Amino acid sequence: MWLSGWGTKRSMAALALGLVVAPVAIAAGPRTYYGDPVAIGNGTGRVVVAANSAGVPTSVSVALSAAALTGLPAGSATVHEVEYELAMPARAPKTGIDHVAVDWNPHGHPPAGVYTVPHFDFHFYAISRDEQARVTFVGEGGDAKRAVPDASLIPAGYVVPPDTAVEKMGVHGVDPAGPEFHGKPFTSTFIYGYYAGRLTFVEPMAALSFLQSKPDVTLPVKTPARYSVPGYYPTKYRVGYDAERDEYRIGLLALKPRGGVKTAAVQ
Repeated sequence: MWLSGWGTKRSMAALALGLVVAPVAIAAGPRTYYGDPVAIGNGTGRVVVAANSAGVPTSVSVALSAAALTGLPAGSATVHEVEYELAMPARAPKTGIDHVAVDWNPHGHPPAGVYTVPHFDFHFYAISRDEQARVTFVGEGGDAKRAVPDASLIPAGYVVPPDTAVEKMGVHGVDPAGPEFHGKPFTSTFIYGYYAGRLTFVEPMAALSFLQSKPDVTLPVKTPARYSVPGYYPTKYRVGYDAERDEYRIGLLALKPRGGVKTAAVQ
């Protein structure tokens, strides 16, 4: 209260002397924006966007409550994957990410002996939900849609095997230098996704056992020379546990603006 009174007395004194008192500017600090929570397992997941004081996005993450790692579907002979759609926070600055899909794989997925353990895929899509729904490799033109994209869209050292094509996702660019390809247990990795020659998503993956160990690791992201959709793309990613919030954060960090290239929309 005394500060408020002091400011009022100073203003009155200045007016008596015929001076103009400029308002004191208070710099806006960094902001955090939260998307609506979605039920996952016995907990929830939501998208969190962080921005600096200038309103520029610095990270995009999925926050999973600790309970989300329990009560997950067990899967069956016909159900190998369960997808949870997460919306971006409505008031967050635009990042180029349209929406996020958290895919739970109770038995993992190929290649055998590498990713065939229970794990999560965190798909950050640069295309709309409608475009994602139209991703298909069935029918006319299927082979062309799974073809390896231009080398400038693939990070150095990554490979894009055509047999990684998945309906309503795309083909997957993987890093064969990852320790999981060299006899080590799978913990986490970073994937790029493509469709019809277009880079359409980025994807951290994390094993359930790794998350349960409550890690906190930040790793570099190998980046391509260019991207198909303008936006902010990561140069690092994090898989971490926050004890204070009792939640996990799987995030795209150290975002950099990339101009993108003009390519046709998903048909």
